[in-house]
Parts: sequence; C-alpha cells; structure tokens
Amino acid sequence: MGGNSEHPLPESSAAVADRLALAIHEHRLQPGTKLSEDEVGEIFGVSRTLVRAALQRLAHDRLVTLRRNRGAFVAQPSMREAREVFEARALLEPRTARSAAERMTPEDVARLQRHIDEEHAALDAGDPGRALRLSGLFHVEIARIADQDTIREFITQLVARSSLIIALYWQRRAALCESHAHHALLGALADRDGAAAEEMMKGHLLDLVSSLDLRNPAPPARSLKEALARA
Repeated sequence: MGGNSEHPLPESSAAVADRLALAIHEHRLQPGTKLSEDEVGEIFGVSRTLVRAALQRLAHDRLVTLRRNRGAFVAQPSMREAREVFEARALLEPRTARSAAERMTPEDVARLQRHIDEEHAALDAGDPGRALRLSGLFHVEIARIADQDTIREFITQLVARSSLIIALYWQRRAALCESHAHHALLGALADRDGAAAEEMMKGHLLDLVSSLDLRNPAPPARSLKEALARA
C-alpha cells in the first residue's frame, strides 16, 4: 500500500491517526481489534515512532486503549459507558437542535441535505459504515449551526464514542435503511420550528438507543490489513 499513488504516504503521526480514526468511525476497524505498531507501520509505510505517536493521540481521544505489555486496541466501551454517552447526548442534543432551528439559513439547509444525500449514496453502495460516519457528522453539523462552540466540542466527542458503541452493540442494522429521522429533523430545522426539532431529536436518540443490545457485544472482525485497505 505504501507505494500506491492513490494513497500517498502520511507525513506525520497526525495523518496516521486521522486514517486510523476514519477506519474506526466507518466500522472497518472494529472495537477490540489489536493495532500492532509493526503492522500499522508496514501498511502505511511509516516508522514505529510515528505509529506510536498516532496511537497516543487516538488514546487521548478515547478511540484506542493502550494496555501495558499488550499494546494498543480499538476501544471497547462498556455497557455503563454506552448508557452514559447516550444519556449525555439526550441532555445536550435536543436543546442544541432547538437553537440550530432558530439560526438556520438556506445554506445550512443545503449543507444538511448534502449529508443526508451522501448517507443514502453510501447505503446504496453497500457501505453502511460510511453512512453511519456521515450520520454522526450530521449531528455535529447541527451543533455547529447552533453556534455553541463548547457544546459542539462535547457533541463531537460523544458522537465519536457513539460510533464505537454502535459498532459493538448495534443489533438492528436494517433500521438504518428504514430510518427517516434525519429527513424529518431537517424539515423541522428548515421550518425554523425549534420545538419540533427538539422533540424530533429526542425521539431520534431514543430510537438509536433502542437499536442497541448492550448484553451482546459483537466480536472483532477483519484483518488489520483488510480493514485499512481504504484508509
């Protein structure tokens, strides 16, 4: 992969971290997957020093867990953490959706519609992992429109951790294709109906939680090289 012109060599640990994070968010790297420094370095054509720094950054973002004498692994959120993350989202995001509705512009509506269109294009292409990443970015974009920088930072972190939780505990994958929650939410936002946007966000997050089976985590899948083939 290192010599493929379609995948230029990363020039920094940040570039390696970004590629690994993308693979995690798109569910190509599953929770619990071991991230061997040697193997990651070979795949990306970089030194172990760069890989180690990238893994440290991802550990700071709680996407990776570093275990003494065992190495790095994609983080596996516990049932308790899963509940706490979605409880936090339920506290923050409905009110943020109301604030966003009050500030919506035609440009904002168009940007959110592009997110939805790209989600559906990913589904049509048989890439649910990418669709889920775009779905998370839809929520982050709503927080940006609300113009609440501190809350947006929290929501960005919570959405990233939600990606791991969904990869680990999601049992109703067909619900992704059936859900029209983002369409309905965008309609309320476009109408600048803050109360409706708030209620729809509450319902959307409850539906996400109901799609999780916190008793039965999914096992890691794919080899590291296969998972990073598109990183």
